[in-house]
Amino acid sequence: MGMHASAHIVWDWNGTLFHDNDAIIGATNAAFAELGLEPITLEQYRTLYCVPVPKFYERLLGRLPTDTEWELMDGVFHRYYTEHRVRCGLTDGAAELLAGWRSAGHSQSLLSMYGHEDLVPLVRGFGIEAHFIRVDGRTGPSGGSKAEHMVRHLEALTGVVEPARAVVIGDAADDAVAARHVGARAVLYTGGSHSRASLESVGVPVVDTLAEAVAEARRLAA
Repeated sequence: MGMHASAHIVWDWNGTLFHDNDAIIGATNAAFAELGLEPITLEQYRTLYCVPVPKFYERLLGRLPTDTEWELMDGVFHRYYTEHRVRCGLTDGAAELLAGWRSAGHSQSLLSMYGHEDLVPLVRGFGIEAHFIRVDGRTGPSGGSKAEHMVRHLEALTGVVEPARAVVIGDAADDAVAARHVGARAVLYTGGSHSRASLESVGVPVVDTLAEAVAEARRLAA
């Protein structure tokens, strides 16, 4: 198979294509309650959130959680999130943007830090799986960076996608870090886990809608 001639987008899932802010905040506060921490608002979350996730908890605890505390909080988070994600849907306009990018002859894939076994049926359930040439969720422990997962994702697309013509679209600073790690570009979207100020500190384009993100990806990969 020859090298793909057109631009490629690597999409993030949580907070980007999947508008799950309410479930994320609820799950975070359920996890915090296990350690007696006060609940936080979405605005506070966007200001403080960072990867790896234990560092995020450190900002609120004043110290890193112990291994036991991390396992407890992580378990509570995922149980709550799994229960409440069913009330969440795709970000407005996401399905149309995916279809439009594909119909224009470009390729796209999905890489998420959400567990692979949970991610695939969720994507399939929204009827958008066919738009992607590859869908990868996290394998192994949660809480880490996306960078090494991005390496494996693009290695699996060797001969199809050229990293220099790939643009990662996500809602977290870590998406830009992962893109840089593999020689790709990044566009960050303000509708998810990070505040605009924290995203702008990374030094990549920051946009307020997915339509703007796709337009910027087209420009960067030209």
